[in-house]
Amino acid sequence: MTASGAATTLLVGTADGARLTADLCLPAGDGPFPAVLIRTPYDRRRHRAELRAWAASGFAALAQDVRGRYASEGQWHPYRSEEADGAATVRRLREQPWSNGQVVAQGSSYGAHCALAAALGASADGRPDAVVAAVPALGHAETAREPGGPERLLARAGWWAAHGDRRTSDENALRDALAQDPRLFEHLPVAGLPSRLGRALPSWPHLWAAERDGGLLARAADARLPLLAVGGTRDPFREDTVELWRQWGGPARLLMGPWGHALTASPGPEARPQHRLDLGRLYVRWAEAALAGGLTAGRRGVTALGGSGWWASVTDGPEATAYPFATALRLLGGPGFVADPEHPLRSDHLNVPVAGRADRCLLITPPLPRPLDLLGSAGARLTAAADTPGADWVVRLVALDPRGVADHLATGVVRRTDPAHETVRFSVPLGHLSRRLPAGTRLRVEVGGHHFPAHARNPHTGEDPVTATRLRSSRRSVRLQDSALALPVVAARHRAARVHPAQEICR
Repeated sequence: MTASGAATTLLVGTADGARLTADLCLPAGDGPFPAVLIRTPYDRRRHRAELRAWAASGFAALAQDVRGRYASEGQWHPYRSEEADGAATVRRLREQPWSNGQVVAQGSSYGAHCALAAALGASADGRPDAVVAAVPALGHAETAREPGGPERLLARAGWWAAHGDRRTSDENALRDALAQDPRLFEHLPVAGLPSRLGRALPSWPHLWAAERDGGLLARAADARLPLLAVGGTRDPFREDTVELWRQWGGPARLLMGPWGHALTASPGPEARPQHRLDLGRLYVRWAEAALAGGLTAGRRGVTALGGSGWWASVTDGPEATAYPFATALRLLGGPGFVADPEHPLRSDHLNVPVAGRADRCLLITPPLPRPLDLLGSAGARLTAAADTPGADWVVRLVALDPRGVADHLATGVVRRTDPAHETVRFSVPLGHLSRRLPAGTRLRVEVGGHHFPAHARNPHTGEDPVTATRLRSSRRSVRLQDSALALPVVAARHRAARVHPAQEICR
């Protein structure tokens, strides 16, 4: 029997004969053991310390290169084969002489997609018994576009440059390309990006052709196994994480911290020492409870209240408080403005032009007279018009501390196809907020027509933004008296009940 911490290689055969390579760490002793499965396109060898930690806690731990990546055979087609390959690997684990038959699928980002694809697969014998999904990339279409339609350009370009259509990764590919051409994303069409990166990316057009069909979320309600969904309030997939938890049919737990996509490795400035968690130890504790049947039915969750040392229970939150644009906020610019894709509202900084033609509707609140807790879903209700039949609408919420330092809180973006010049009413979701704002903070609200380069520019010509080669400006107007910001304000601080994160998700 392999000693605790030592890794061996396990090859898993698939239906078409491709062999998938994995590293396996077993605990000391003869077993039987439960197993943890990590499937990744980012090189299984990166997980060796993680495998040893699982083995030290009594779990057999396997990290596998997905099909066509690193040491695994086959062709690499993102999101295409993970359900079948995951099921084949789960079955192989259960056949091992050291196995007690229980398997936990664990993964982060694309690895979370792999774990969920196996967990929600059609093959009952290929499903794991529990799943840990951190900052999940739910699918092709879900990662390509916002729910409201606009294309997630920067994030997808970075991922495809680093990992798309290649056996191994080049994490610096996009950075190097931008160093050579800082205006890389400004060149049209977006579909021509591979040629500007200097290599073939045959899967790039297929990314944008993918359509949202519900995917994993559509099957989540039928799930019966336990789920732990882990996310960050600064992660671009935070709403996917929350929605997965809300839709899950089995026992579901949510952990949201003041982190980016790398979770505890990328804390936001609002993080406090109490938000430093040992996620590995927490995963072990949750997996033990899940496999032992120790989790209560239904959904429970916990979120860090950034800017404080608190962790709070996740509920539907307080009823949103409306802040009318016309009375609760002071107008600084607009309400008429020009959304010019040649000079778009930028996503990579929070600077506001002080001169020239207005490029956004800009509003601000008075300084907060006392600390304010925001806990729940935020949004904006706009009544507005564009002189083009195709228009994206962006709402960005920024906190200005008493010194005037800007901090991004939330951004929402939706695509509209209303008739030109027609005034319409619509909502722009801003997603989950969990923040404490100190007294003296002012909230800045920006309403614009682009959010570039995070999102592709709407050309306002009626063409697909991915293939468009022409751009035109769009005149916009916001009717202030019929527009409002909706915030999940906790009326008194003591109403946000403090909880212990591990205790909350493991019961």
